[in-house]
Amino acid sequence: MNSLLDESDTVLCVIDVQPGFLAKLNPRMASETVDRIRWLIRLAAALAIPIVVTEEDPASNGPTVDPVVTILPGGTERWDKTSFGLADQPDLLAIIKRTGRQTTVLCGLETDVCVAHSALGLRDRGYRVAVVADAVASPGSAHAFGLDRMHGAGIALLGAKGVAYEWLRNVGRAAELSAVLESELPPGIIL
Repeated sequence: MNSLLDESDTVLCVIDVQPGFLAKLNPRMASETVDRIRWLIRLAAALAIPIVVTEEDPASNGPTVDPVVTILPGGTERWDKTSFGLADQPDLLAIIKRTGRQTTVLCGLETDVCVAHSALGLRDRGYRVAVVADAVASPGSAHAFGLDRMHGAGIALLGAKGVAYEWLRNVGRAAELSAVLESELPPGIIL
């Protein structure tokens, strides 16, 4: 993926941001990852970018965490994911297909399994795929292994700030959405 993201062609996929996965991370990594995901969701909502939220085995891993649920646009559904890769599940793939958009931006958990499987599966089905490297996480070295795997397979790895500015494209739009951009700015992101 060598061109910039086009917000009018993008779907934001928020993968498995659930207590069972967050509990495996050190508290700082968990908190910062959720903060970046929330920031991306707020911006996607302001830009009318469709948001697909998945939950893997919520009976065991819990539902999507409240800090994420509370900022989802009204009517956003959370979808049960029974395959590690969302593209391997026909109903989830159909939801993405119905948007009519060809670019998927992924954030969530865990980098080396569900995010990587989803990224590779979507790419194999013809979608442009970008993973927000600072808005995904796995415990220990698994995070780096997941990023390396995806990078080696040609998946674009971007930072949350970079995604935001690719969606906005110019100073005027950034100024129009400054309240969203500057609201609850995640640690480490300097605009």
